Amino acid sequence: MIVRHISDKEVTATRYIAHGGALAEMVLDSRILKELGFFAIAILPPGNEIEPHRDVMEEIYFILEGEGEMRVDDERRKVGSGSAIWVPTGSLHGLINTGEEHCVIIVVASRPDFKPDGMTM
Repeated sequence: MIVRHISDKEVTATRYIAHGGALAEMVLDSRILKELGFFAIAILPPGNEIEPHRDVMEEIYFILEGEGEMRVDDERRKVGSGSAIWVPTGSLHGLINTGEEHCVIIVVASRPDFKPDGMTM
């Protein structure tokens, strides 16, 4: 069993600015995970944006606190605390914090190189 807390040095050492707007940390990543790419937490200040981008993996954004407008390809939707957003592989996606408080996001991503049951890419 591996247990990580967001204050652990293994987590805080991964701190970075994600796609131009959110302060993010990798709570667990591919150095430990076998079938997932990462489990991260990000804080998006009011008015900031996770700039639209594409990833080579499937992702789920979970809004833990706050609100915003999520974009996935041509679709835009208001999201808030408790919202889970599926982002298919290769989709253009981003998030704008439209609220007055920090938007706290959990992001889980697949491994781009993982194929179950011995499948190859």
